[in-house]
Amino acid sequence: MKHTIFTASVCALFASIAAAQTDITVAIQLEPPNLDPTGGAAQAIDSVLYSNIFEGLTRFEGDGSVVPGLAQSWVISEDGTVYTFTLREGVTFHDGTTMDADDVKFSLDRARAEDSTNAQKGLFADITDVTVVDPLTVEVKLDGPNGNFPFNMAWGDAVIVAPESIENIASNPVGTGAFVFSDWVQGDRLEMTRNENYWGEAPALESATFRFISDATAAFAAVMAEDVDVFVGFPAPENLPQFEADPRFQVLVGNTEGETILSTNNKMPPFDNVLVRQAVALAIDRQAIIDGAMFGLGTPIGTHFAPHNPDYVDLLTNSPYDPERAKALLAEAGFADGFTTTLKLPPPSYARRGGEIIASQLREIGISAEITNLEWAQWLEEVFKAKDYGLSIVSHTEPMDIGIYANPDYYFQYDNPEFQALMEELNKTTDPAARSALLAQAQTIISEDYVNGYLFELAVATVAKADIQGLWVNQPTAAVDLTGVSWGE
Repeated sequence: MKHTIFTASVCALFASIAAAQTDITVAIQLEPPNLDPTGGAAQAIDSVLYSNIFEGLTRFEGDGSVVPGLAQSWVISEDGTVYTFTLREGVTFHDGTTMDADDVKFSLDRARAEDSTNAQKGLFADITDVTVVDPLTVEVKLDGPNGNFPFNMAWGDAVIVAPESIENIASNPVGTGAFVFSDWVQGDRLEMTRNENYWGEAPALESATFRFISDATAAFAAVMAEDVDVFVGFPAPENLPQFEADPRFQVLVGNTEGETILSTNNKMPPFDNVLVRQAVALAIDRQAIIDGAMFGLGTPIGTHFAPHNPDYVDLLTNSPYDPERAKALLAEAGFADGFTTTLKLPPPSYARRGGEIIASQLREIGISAEITNLEWAQWLEEVFKAKDYGLSIVSHTEPMDIGIYANPDYYFQYDNPEFQALMEELNKTTDPAARSALLAQAQTIISEDYVNGYLFELAVATVAKADIQGLWVNQPTAAVDLTGVSWGE
């Protein structure tokens, strides 16, 4: 009898443990400065909210493909200038209000408005009109054909929001996603719970907590102690072999869309001189940065384009490591004795560690780069908004975002009418071969103009408990999509 009771107790215990595995704690390095993906540039906003809280007309899958989101289908006019989206029926926002064509119009008009703070206004620049046909049909007119439009609508900057909840979106995000925002303890964590009224397939997880751990040592300690279940973008790659050897964990290493660049203020003297920018590019030993800052994780790039993209052009020979040539270029530009500039670094390890290495490399050619370490909100204010910097290091994690070089007001302030015209032509081109040729031209122009120092494509390392399933290996956009994540049996 005692044996039977003991067996029943053990079974009950295991059943309760299994039932308990419907929550998850995910750590990431950067905390969002706010919770509005349509009003800010910080990658961390999408990392937490993309697909989990907010959804767009289309969405990215983990393999990079674009699939229907809140739009179940769309029709393109014969001339390629009108997209008619059919929305899913029965979709509600987390506050219970209905998501319909009026919300799509509101979201797209808000994103493209003159006073919009959307970080990627270029995604909406060719929209001339948004018309509500009926509650489940919306017509978007463009100023020319754009075969890339469904791709553009999958970005986190293009998610659908509602006028009823927009006022407090930065601190209380109300979306249509599989999880509902619950709480945000700034400096520590953000919590969300399963959306029981979700229109799509219900997630396996009942709740999720995102923790923000910026320090690499603290990140290692949190994972080893199993205080977190997953760390996406683990900031200390030198520790990965230790996790790989530990059966408690799995290590996933994938690609991102993150072109890591030595961002250069093209309007600030002396960087308004292409010879100076070229000298900087030739002073950089990419492999030393990859090895020293990333412990070998990363792929060298010679332009702003992902090497895994089939349209990537290898332009590394435009900026080989050649410090003697760099010194000669500086002298030719009138800076034989070098100069002093700022190097403002955001928190990620690739920036802080890489910045020390780059500063040392620049010293070898006579450039003194004075390092200032900034928190993410400071970086967005000083560098991205105010453009108050000489050099910086950042990964641009948005997918295929070479179009940012066509915006002269973008923070690195590159103003090239030839490039701008090329991007306009690209947007109007639907033939795949013609698009590939235009993208090759675009990559070559910015490489030969040495707009920025092109360093490496950022790899993403995820350390997770061994029995967690459904995590993205690659990051086709900056997202920690939990909609398909579950605990194994």
